[in-house]
Amino acid sequence: MVFRRRDRRPLHRAVADFIWPRGGWRRAFLYVKHRVRRLPDSPERIARGVWAGVFTTFTPFYAMHFVVAALIARLMNGNILAALSGTFFGNPLTYVPIGVAALQTGHWMLGTEYEEVDKSLVGKFLDAGKDLKDNLLALFHDRPADWDGLDRFFDEVFFPYLVGGVIPGVITATICYLISLPVIRAYQQHRRSRIKAKFEAIKKRAEMEAAGITPVVETAKPKPKLSLPRVRKAK
Repeated sequence: MVFRRRDRRPLHRAVADFIWPRGGWRRAFLYVKHRVRRLPDSPERIARGVWAGVFTTFTPFYAMHFVVAALIARLMNGNILAALSGTFFGNPLTYVPIGVAALQTGHWMLGTEYEEVDKSLVGKFLDAGKDLKDNLLALFHDRPADWDGLDRFFDEVFFPYLVGGVIPGVITATICYLISLPVIRAYQQHRRSRIKAKFEAIKKRAEMEAAGITPVVETAKPKPKLSLPRVRKAK
């Protein structure tokens, strides 16, 4: 598997690496970029997969980004592994601006009031989680189910986020598509030319050996040593 680790990390290490990778976010970005460029597929399909992954980060399905990205890539005939890599556009550094942009756009499109990202928004998440827990327990105990917190969360957070994430998601994903397509295409062409030149060198060497000609192996010339002038001691 492309993304499977050889050694399993403990939970606290995995959480710490998610917030801040060991080599920093720049190294993590370069690693994902390297993986995407080396995928064995056409540049167009890889770029469509990147589009699907980046667009998915603007949806409120946080625990299902991989699944949503894979489905969108499937519908667009894009590369699924590229879509999974594209979801890394959403990270602890970008989740807040993505969420604010999606919520503001969604409330503007729906004509509702947008509340700033403060304690009230956090409270809606907590109320929704509490309702899920209480209603799950209500299935096994004799207690009434209460959906007020979930209803409020859906009306004021989830649905505006879902609607509002479409416009900034399409714009950002399209920009990433337009950037990644020529980069992947140039990288694959350069890689093919290097492989072709290597095979031609092997073929030429085999033909020379078959003809009884010893191929000349070029060796690097040693660099001349710098001789320092001798300093005469004063008598």
